[in-house]
Amino acid sequence: MDSLISAAAQALAAGDPLGALNRVALRDDPPALALRGIAMARLGDVIRAKVLLRQAARGFGPKAAMARARCAVAEAEIALAARDLSWPTKTLAEARTTLEQHGDRTNAAYARSLEIRRMVLVGQLDEAERGLADLDPSPLHPAARTIYELIVAGLALRRLQTKAARSALERASRTAHRTRSPELHAEIERAATTLSAPAARLTRDGEDHLLQLDEVEALFRSDMLILDACRLSIRQGSQIVPLARRPVLFALARRLVEKSPDGVPRTELIAHAFRGKDADESHRARLRVEIGRLRHLLRGLAEVNATKDGFALRPGGNRDVVVLAPPVEDENASVLACLADGEAWSSSGLAVALGESQRTVQRALESLASSGKVQSFGRGRAQRWTCTVVTEFATALLLPAWSSLD
Repeated sequence: MDSLISAAAQALAAGDPLGALNRVALRDDPPALALRGIAMARLGDVIRAKVLLRQAARGFGPKAAMARARCAVAEAEIALAARDLSWPTKTLAEARTTLEQHGDRTNAAYARSLEIRRMVLVGQLDEAERGLADLDPSPLHPAARTIYELIVAGLALRRLQTKAARSALERASRTAHRTRSPELHAEIERAATTLSAPAARLTRDGEDHLLQLDEVEALFRSDMLILDACRLSIRQGSQIVPLARRPVLFALARRLVEKSPDGVPRTELIAHAFRGKDADESHRARLRVEIGRLRHLLRGLAEVNATKDGFALRPGGNRDVVVLAPPVEDENASVLACLADGEAWSSSGLAVALGESQRTVQRALESLASSGKVQSFGRGRAQRWTCTVVTEFATALLLPAWSSLD
């Protein structure tokens, strides 16, 4: 490695991409191209960064397996920063294996942390937990170690483990002081604010109360029967009944819980769950079927009994029953929650993260854009979306967490 390449690498490690470019901007050998690509990514030119890294990988050739693997890891890092969640994860796994075989423990550990970060973004929490348990962060440099602690904190927030999240953020803050990266400090500060921001609205006996994440965590440990309108489920203690993919059952359950222990007329349930203006015999027959399905799902948690003109929900063991909802309810709340991380997302990235079709996400973005809540820049495949307003509540309960519920 010549002196200019070494100096450029040191400048990048110190958080000075312009200093790195000053040393290698006019060179087109593979090491210089790789460093230029990383520097351009740090400066926000993601498209140019990808081109440079691919040129570098081709330039290294098949015999320089470790150098090519490092380029693949850098490209994966750029894809994650650009929220390109469709980037091939197999390529990153192969690069990590190559680095491990060649004894590059530092970059191999960083590649694994990128894999885990993607898992957290798309809600694969169980897989992310297993990955963190197997990852040794000791080889990571300060910036990468900070990112590792942010991953730990993000996973803890999704799991509503606020004490663990706070500890991870404190470690991240200490490690970040050894770097000169304002982006890392901003990300730590953004994550820390979620611990004190309103996270949900609790409705009990007709009264609403705003709760922070630690209060929601305590609520989930109680023996109350909770209709969770944030993650579309019903839970009591460790028992969780996911209803995210069964909107009719969730709509019926919510109306029954809101009126419990009183009954709800059949006409009201039909209008609420089926969007029917006039209840005819077919609606009543469908209501009986859906109530039967709901009874089966709630067995052991609550009973759904017929009344003179409708149905009533009564929790088992004379437990209290409450509704937990987002502070501000919006049919596109999950899209806003993803955009609230401050990054620019593509519609395809949002679709992967939320488990929805890209067209469904595009319609949600168009609706949010018409109300001034989001804005876009770029066109075609380069189009990205950002949140135009700062979210004043914690979004952890609205982010995807498929593994823990489904």
